[in-house]
Amino acid sequence: MPEGDSVFRTARMLHSALAGQRLTTADLRVPAHATADLTGRQVLEVLPRGKHLLARFEGGLTLHTHQRMDGRWSTYGSSERWDGGPSWQIRAVLGNAGHTAVGYRLPVVELLRTEDEQRAVGHLGPDLLGPDWDAAEALERLSKDPGRPLVLALLDQRNLAGIGNVYANELCFLAGAAPWTPYAEVARPERTVALARRLLWLNRLRPGHTTTGDTRSDRRNWVYGRTGQPCRRCGTRIARSTAGDPPQDRVAFWCPRCQP
Repeated sequence: MPEGDSVFRTARMLHSALAGQRLTTADLRVPAHATADLTGRQVLEVLPRGKHLLARFEGGLTLHTHQRMDGRWSTYGSSERWDGGPSWQIRAVLGNAGHTAVGYRLPVVELLRTEDEQRAVGHLGPDLLGPDWDAAEALERLSKDPGRPLVLALLDQRNLAGIGNVYANELCFLAGAAPWTPYAEVARPERTVALARRLLWLNRLRPGHTTTGDTRSDRRNWVYGRTGQPCRRCGTRIARSTAGDPPQDRVAFWCPRCQP
């Protein structure tokens, strides 16, 4: 699933291609909105909200999409061939004279009034890359469930919006805490929250979710995806397990020595 920094870049891409232009093509290929006609409307802006995307149109309408695991937005020039997947996987098409944005495999495609956006994203905590970022509120939300494992608390978008599996595992390592350490037992949680903001902010304009400071493809992360490889700090083999309630679909990576 794309993390907050990836969604931020997608929003910038869509905004650059669509904002300020009137739609010459608009096709929402989902049953609920198959007859909706946005053609002729100007795209006002495209912005991220955590892992969600909001495309706002004149006339008070917003297209809310979420990519989850398999979704993807791509943009193409007027003469470019669409290559994001077979046509039956396309869920949304928004185009103008110069560019076309195509949403593939989007599990969430919802057209709503702009004034009702909170119905779609109002449950989210402070956005790590948004103008509403509030570290104090994020800490308050996290503290409401002190016994919850740190990795799951960080992944809960109701606490703070934008963290996915990569950052959650990396932040546990940087906090020196095993992923299932109860939140209340984490030393200086305010430092972890500040670091989450810093990491996403530094990566918002580049791919790769770099957490080590080294942007080389094999050096970007401390523990995530490195099962059996030596810890970059102590040399201990990185371990892998699952975290959370059944079906325990969250994968956890950690260093048994650095994260006791």
